[in-house]
Amino acid sequence: MFSRTSITKSTGNYSRQIDRLKDALKSADAVVIGAGAGLSTSAGFQYAGERFRKYFSDFEEKYGFHDMYSGGFCQYDTPEEQWAYWSRFITVNRYMDAPKPVYEVLFQLVKDKDYFVITTNVDHCFQKAGFDKKRLFYTQGDYGLFQCSEPCCQETFENEDIVRRMMEQQADMRIPFELLPVCPHCGKSLTMNLRSDNRFVEDEGWHRAAGRYEDFLRARKRLQLLFLELGVGYNTPGIIKYPFWQMTAANPKAVYACVNYGDAACPDEIMEQSVCINEDIGKVLGDLGLTPPEQEKEQQKETQH
Repeated sequence: MFSRTSITKSTGNYSRQIDRLKDALKSADAVVIGAGAGLSTSAGFQYAGERFRKYFSDFEEKYGFHDMYSGGFCQYDTPEEQWAYWSRFITVNRYMDAPKPVYEVLFQLVKDKDYFVITTNVDHCFQKAGFDKKRLFYTQGDYGLFQCSEPCCQETFENEDIVRRMMEQQADMRIPFELLPVCPHCGKSLTMNLRSDNRFVEDEGWHRAAGRYEDFLRARKRLQLLFLELGVGYNTPGIIKYPFWQMTAANPKAVYACVNYGDAACPDEIMEQSVCINEDIGKVLGDLGLTPPEQEKEQQKETQH
């Protein structure tokens, strides 16, 4: 339906675009949030640079990769080294809070709205920020889940306890042999529940979330909707971006908002229904007039005194 040759990037006045987004949020009957990697990047989940060196300098020195993403594809000498790497990766990107409260600010923005979130992110930041888990669809997996590497079953396994033990007991870039995760059904190695090939496990929870998302859209398709796309690129555009374009085109009352630092754009066919903001997501949310939770608490204390 849409051609990449008919895509217009953000060229509008920034303050005018912010005002349009404010109006769209205020008037929307429901908000559909589509979130990609750029949202977590804005929240401080950087995979390279200082944050990478803080936790993985020993792996960088031995194996020569310079970011966490590359480390996920490295061929380690032993499974014990591989899981020393992954337990650190999971800990810092799933069980540690994001450095900046961008997700919390976003929650303050929509918590009183009728909302649903579809995301390709796997770092669980939405739930930690307070979003209702029944209004979330993680399409690509979760750093907090393991699955059988075969897989022998369509089942996933919570990994927090074993990952924390791996962190506590690893030494010299290795975990103890007895902590290597194995499938309780077939005995083969467990692996991350991340979509990378046709072995990705879509468990019962995944299918329930997919059904809730479809039901949400179906029940509201004639309402005044805001499709709020945050930090979504073109690696997997068929999950969020293209469907958002199509649903906006099909509903004259809908608004499509794309906030993406460096790549905010929309098809010409829906330009009049679109708000495209080429800026950091955290800044945009701040400029929408939201107050980070930390500042909100301080203001409450001052009021009490």
